[in-house]
Order: sequence, then C-alpha cells, then structure tokens
Amino acid sequence: MKCPYCKSDDTAVIDTRVSEDGSSIRRRRECQQCEKRFTTYERVELAMPAVVKTSGYRTAYDREKVRTGFARALHKRPVPTQYVDAAIDRIESRILARGEREVSSRTIGEMVMAELKKMDSVAYIRFASVYEDFQRVDEFREKVLELKRPGRKARARAGAK
Repeated sequence: MKCPYCKSDDTAVIDTRVSEDGSSIRRRRECQQCEKRFTTYERVELAMPAVVKTSGYRTAYDREKVRTGFARALHKRPVPTQYVDAAIDRIESRILARGEREVSSRTIGEMVMAELKKMDSVAYIRFASVYEDFQRVDEFREKVLELKRPGRKARARAGAK
C-alpha cells in the first residue's frame, strides 16, 4: 500500500479491526519513510449490474452517485453518516439479490426513496420532489399527506380495538 503523503511503498500495518457487521476490515498503517499514519478499509467488491437509464443508455453502477442523492436530500438534516452508509449497503444487497445483469435507474431511485422515507420525512419529500418531477404545489401536498396517513397495518389495528 502506498503512503498517501509521500507515495512510499514502505508502509506497515499497526492495527487491524473487523467492522461490527463483519463486512469490512479497517487497517491503521504507518509509513516507514515519513512516519505518518493513515487508515485503509478492505471490503469485498462485487460486480454490480449495469444501470439502465430512462433514455435506454447503460452505465456502470456508481455508489458515489447514490451517496450524492442521499447527501442532497439530507442536506442540513440530523441524520448520521453511518445511517446513510447502512442504507446504501441495504440497497446494494437488494440489487445483488435480484441476480440480474441490469437494473433500472428507476428501481434504484425507488429504493433510495424507501430508505429516505424511513430515515427523515423532509429528506424524503426533497428527493421525491426532484425524482418524481413535481410541477405543482398539489403534488407536494399529496406526498406530505401520504406521509401523515396511517398505513394499512395501523388502520387495521385501530379498527380491531
């Protein structure tokens, strides 16, 4: 591993830890040349399916694009970064579980919306307004009212009492 500071190849691992969920390994390293320390992460790299855009254009899946979508929706919202990382991991797991060679950008967008809905209602509305291309205030109102309505399970429980 090259040192990010002096580019030397002579680095040593001084500490190794496995993440809580066992999906990655964190290594603390020290450069033998400049003596600076840095952290690296090791995790399995799986071949993600190609993303098919609405135009029909195909592109490689890009985790950073998904992260950017979350970041824009969650701008100045009190949601910790680890929640976003966990949500992206869940989305990627669902995509891989489908076992398909291609996934539509629409499917990914819907997965992001579902994760945001659980995380933060303001971020969910922000993302939905862009993703679903709201043109009228009524569309915002309907989405907000949709969040306020109790789900089928909640209505069923209320009726059972």
